[in-house]
Amino acid sequence: MTNLVYLVPLFPLVGFLINGIGWRKIPKSAGGVIGSLAILASFAVSLGIFFEVKSSGASTTVHLFNFIESGKLLIPFAFQVDALSSLFLLIITGIGFLIHVYSTSYMHEDEGMVKYFAYLNLFVFSMLLLVLGANYLIMFIGWEGVGLCSYLLIGFWFKNRDYTNAAKKAFVMNRIGDLGFLVGMLLILFNYGTLSYNEFFGQLNGGQVQLSANMYNWIAICLFIGAMGKSAQIPLYTWLPDAMAGPTPVSALIHAATMVTAGIYMIARSNALYNLAPAALNLVAIIGLATAILAASIAIRQYDIKKVLAYSTVSQLGFMFLALGVGAYTTAVFHVMTHAFFKALLFLGSGSVIHAMGGEQDIRKMGGLSKHMKITSATFLIGCLAIAGIPGFSGFFSKDEILASVYAHSPVMYYLALGAALMTAFYMFRLFFLTFTGSFRGTEEQHHHLHESPAAITIPLIVLAIMSVIGGYVGLPAVISEHHTLNTYLSSVVSNHGVHHLEHSTEWMLMGLSTGLVIVMIIVARVATKTPNFVENTGLAKVLENKWYVDELYDAIIVRPIAALSDALDRFVEKLGIDGIVNGVGRLVRWGSERVRLLQTGQVGFYIFVMVIGMALLFAIRFFGLNY
Repeated sequence: MTNLVYLVPLFPLVGFLINGIGWRKIPKSAGGVIGSLAILASFAVSLGIFFEVKSSGASTTVHLFNFIESGKLLIPFAFQVDALSSLFLLIITGIGFLIHVYSTSYMHEDEGMVKYFAYLNLFVFSMLLLVLGANYLIMFIGWEGVGLCSYLLIGFWFKNRDYTNAAKKAFVMNRIGDLGFLVGMLLILFNYGTLSYNEFFGQLNGGQVQLSANMYNWIAICLFIGAMGKSAQIPLYTWLPDAMAGPTPVSALIHAATMVTAGIYMIARSNALYNLAPAALNLVAIIGLATAILAASIAIRQYDIKKVLAYSTVSQLGFMFLALGVGAYTTAVFHVMTHAFFKALLFLGSGSVIHAMGGEQDIRKMGGLSKHMKITSATFLIGCLAIAGIPGFSGFFSKDEILASVYAHSPVMYYLALGAALMTAFYMFRLFFLTFTGSFRGTEEQHHHLHESPAAITIPLIVLAIMSVIGGYVGLPAVISEHHTLNTYLSSVVSNHGVHHLEHSTEWMLMGLSTGLVIVMIIVARVATKTPNFVENTGLAKVLENKWYVDELYDAIIVRPIAALSDALDRFVEKLGIDGIVNGVGRLVRWGSERVRLLQTGQVGFYIFVMVIGMALLFAIRFFGLNY
């Protein structure tokens, strides 16, 4: 089955070509079927590859052709099939298929539905290329591909100027991070002469090429800058909440299982490098922790249902990077997997709500929806319980593992991370209670049209809800079971570094503390939303509502100065300088030609006179010995 790995990205590529070329002629329903079947076929092949890798434990490089060959430099177009890539294949194609099915109903009235499915297929193709690449260059191609597709999907409704601005913002901020990734690749190529994982990590582990610790740190930091852009970490996180401009299934695809997890995948894949770069790991942990706290605090005072989930995603990504920074690589991958389930569920659930509300996204105008949308309400509640970390749900196992690893690394960082986790429980249940409980606060027309979504929407919600419950049991904590299934599966590729095991009594204490406080925060959220009073926020609440004014800060210190500099360069350098010189030369030539034209009189006597004068000048020059 491993030899057929090329089929995994090929099916979405074919789906993209069919829908992309014929999007004007293909019926909308047919476009949805083509796009969904392409991802289903990839999922089927990925499933076979996963079980083959699980049974054999082998790591295989499938060479397709030589991509770049110049002198001693050889970069093949090859796929890396191992435990890490096969796990991500299942997540991407599995969640991707459910989102495609969901989209067949959610987008059925949109005139560009076939084009939308073409973009979705291209997105999945790029993400599969990213995780399958056997070297950094193939990863980078997929990396840039998902960046392009995110631009196309976020700005899908391009007639709205705000949406196109959000797409451009995502594209530009990702390019900033990508520059760091590119520099890191060039440093690897310059120092090691290869971009292949096997060769590079082999040299690192074997010590064939000894570099200073500073160089290891610089390479790792450059790669992390790329991850900061793609996975929305401080300071390159502001594009992700604005990406809510795209259709809701796009939000689920970008924020749950695919694009934003690319940074975590890249660092987990490069764990051999980061083990040699302690300064880079510390930076990853600090940035991740700061992002988790900042984004969670902002989500507390947001009223757009998708914005709350967007900042939740930024915060959860911060938890993943915090785990990476303390050396708990497999723990971060574990949270990627569980987060894919419950965050896709929450986003698709919000889409079901928006669909029923006729496009309304303000939770202040909702309320009491559980009476009309029982399936959406029940599945959304499961997603909230999972992300809050209630025992028995998938999020509990992965988040508990992160907090335990952080506690073993630094108790101070643990308490800060616990604070972010408690804020998560508060804002998610504030969202749930304001949306699904109490009395309806919308218009009479909206209330009249409230209904449960069709099966194409509710079935993916039910499947994701089931996975949000059972998905965490592949990583039971040591106090319950010594056999961690996911750690065992990933051990041949990724293993935790420098993580100290806790005493069982300590781990029980940490689990009890976090669970008890999470329940308290849920109760606080319930009390705070029992009689909602949406007065204008003041003080810190207003600061949180305005997202700590980070966008305004960026606008003041980056956007406006660059715009002013661009305007000055356009006015003085471009128009007065470059254009002035070019136009001046043109005017000078024209003026000179007009003067020289006066010599062309048409009188033969004048021409003979000029010729005689010329001959006299030549004679004088030669006679007086002047050199010319």
